[in-house]
This record gives sequence, C-alpha cells and structure tokens, in this order.
Amino acid sequence: MNLKISIAHLYPRLLNLYGDRGNIITLLKRCEWRGIETEFKEINTGDSICGHDLYFIGGGQDKQQIDVAAELFKQKCNLTEQRDAGAVFLGICGGYQLLGHYYQPFEGDRLNGISLLDAYTVAGKKRFIGNVTAKTDFLTPETLVGFENHSGLTYLQGDTKPLAMVLTGNGNNGTDQTEGARYKNVFGTYLHGSLLPKNPHFADYLIELALEKRYGEKIKLEKLDDELELQTHDSLINKAY
Repeated sequence: MNLKISIAHLYPRLLNLYGDRGNIITLLKRCEWRGIETEFKEINTGDSICGHDLYFIGGGQDKQQIDVAAELFKQKCNLTEQRDAGAVFLGICGGYQLLGHYYQPFEGDRLNGISLLDAYTVAGKKRFIGNVTAKTDFLTPETLVGFENHSGLTYLQGDTKPLAMVLTGNGNNGTDQTEGARYKNVFGTYLHGSLLPKNPHFADYLIELALEKRYGEKIKLEKLDDELELQTHDSLINKAY
C-alpha cells in the first residue's frame, strides 16, 4: 500500500520563531524515510485553505499574531469542520494561543481565536523562559522536552485536556503544572526549539493520526533508527535553563 498524507504550514511568513520550521522539516523527512508520499503547501495571507490531513502553525510576536488572527478567523468554520473530521493540528506558542478562544494582550484589543481548543490566553506580567520537561500519558517515551519563551498565560476548560504535565519549567501558566493542550486531534504547546526533532515519538504520533484521518484505519509506522534523536531528548530531560 502506497501511503500519502497532505501537510500544510499556516502563515510561515508571519509565524516562524525559534526554529519552528524545523517541525515541518521533521515531519516531511520522517515520512520520506518511510516512503510515505507527502503533499506540502504553505498557506499565506489571502490563500484559501483546502482540506489537508495535518496543519502546523508556529509562533510570533503580537503584531504578527494580529494579522494571522484576522486571517484565521475567516477560516473558522472551515477549520472547525476539518477538526471534527479528524484533521491533525499542531500549534506552537502564538499559534497555540490562536487555536483557543482568544488572546488578550496587555495593550490593545482582544485577538479572537478559532476555538478549536476550549482554552483562552491572557498576557501575564512575567516572561517564562527556559527548558521544559513534561510528562504525557499517551506517548512512549512519556516525556516531551523543549524551550519555552512566553508571557501569555493559557487556561484550559471543558473537554480540552493538557498535552502533558510539567516536571521542569512553567508550562501554560506557571501555576497548574499543565503544558499545552489537546482535544480530538488538535494539539497546542509552548515548546519551541524546535519541538519535533527532539521528540521524534511525538512526530510519529502526529503522522499516524494524519494517516488514520486519510485512510480511516490505524496504520503502524515502520520504526526508524532514532538513536541520536533520543540521545538528544534524554540529555534535555529535567535540564534547567
């Protein structure tokens, strides 16, 4: 069976901080190494969003978030339908915030999100900067590692659950020990650095979900030699900034 998935990078010209593009490279290469064909498209301002299996959106400053928020909101109904049909979303930092209901900056108007996650973000007085280790309940290995750099405080509600629980670092808001969010196949996180090269098990989990969305059945990925990637991952566990 010749496998294929479609991957879209949302607004990379505006939201692409701290090596976020490395997440796209990781997804594409891990598919290529397995012989999985990928259709890849960059979605920029003014572009329409057709159906894809996996969407990635990165982080950016408030000014860039303002521009992206307006663009995304035009696509809210479309992207909500795709979420409910099983499409996979990964949002990092600013992109994560816009997957929730809103982001309220210190100054200026509230930025409306697209409510794929039942969550909201308000600007905090303190900036959280440093390495993060967080523990999941759905991955092997269980840990995720990355680097946070944000002042937004994100709070989860309803059926939206944490992506992981913080072992080292601050996570969503520095108080409830949660990091990131997940609902259906939508994932958000504050972990930059970039996230997926250091967490190949999470990259593969997203690819498997995208394949399941396309083919309607669970497809187990062929194992890759991840010795170096996992050595990097392990070297960062509980590492302080």
